Amino acid sequence: MPLKSFLREPLIHFLLIGATLFLIFAVCDDPAGPQSSRIVITNGQIEYLKASFTRTRQHSPTEQELQGLIDGYVREEILYREALALGLDKNDPVIRRRLRQKLDLMSDDLAGITIPTDDQIQKFLETNSDKFRIEPQIAFRHVFLDIAQRGNSAFDEAARLLAVLSDERSESNPETLGDSLMLPRTFQLTHVSEIAKLFGESFSIELNNITPDKWTGPVQSGYGLHLILVTEHVAGRLPRLDEIRETIEWEWTAAHRTELKENIYNELRGRYTIVFEQQTGGEKTVRAISEAQAAQENQQ
Repeated sequence: MPLKSFLREPLIHFLLIGATLFLIFAVCDDPAGPQSSRIVITNGQIEYLKASFTRTRQHSPTEQELQGLIDGYVREEILYREALALGLDKNDPVIRRRLRQKLDLMSDDLAGITIPTDDQIQKFLETNSDKFRIEPQIAFRHVFLDIAQRGNSAFDEAARLLAVLSDERSESNPETLGDSLMLPRTFQLTHVSEIAKLFGESFSIELNNITPDKWTGPVQSGYGLHLILVTEHVAGRLPRLDEIRETIEWEWTAAHRTELKENIYNELRGRYTIVFEQQTGGEKTVRAISEAQAAQENQQ
């Protein structure tokens, strides 16, 4: 594998970050190690205690408060070492979960240093177009006819009123026609999803297909019948990259972080063989399953 390609591998980045953190901890931690009876308080640790105190209390610690912080650190270090000596860290679900979280954070840090190119963001936008598409907007007027009140005659009345509204010579005012409804008779530009919430999904779909500037109907909703005049229709579209760059970059980074974690896990997972202990006929048998074997079994 060429050196450049090798250095692009996410697992290599992951391991390099891990090695760097290991070196940092090796330098900052007590040189004597957790099994030693010697505890070294470094200047860096004291500065860290001061900074943590200042960030929480909004003022620098006094000499007495600093001594209390150091005493607390020493107490914690002693109990930590004794707990390790007793093996209390073994098989502890809380510790296991915390270590897993640290590895996840390392993956997040790795994802965070990756800056997407314009081509990557544009491709992400196009691949996820449904998520970012700007939905259509419609402005319309409607005349309502209450089926619950009129029964089947509502359809006849709808046909009569549609003829009146379609007649250019008619002087009838749409505001005075039809039945009352606890919704406006005129809607300015409104997103189709909002219209669907008010009138129903099928109503919004049919409304989206109506030719503007022509009375049409009846269109049925959950309320009854509607004669519709679409006065303006703004088609849905995929936004330009410069319109939502910040949102796209955030979404790309989140997706990249998830993908990177999965890639790292899959590469690490491939190094392990999972062993299941089974009981057959009163005797325990051990079955080793490699990744390839597991895939074959899933297909079967």
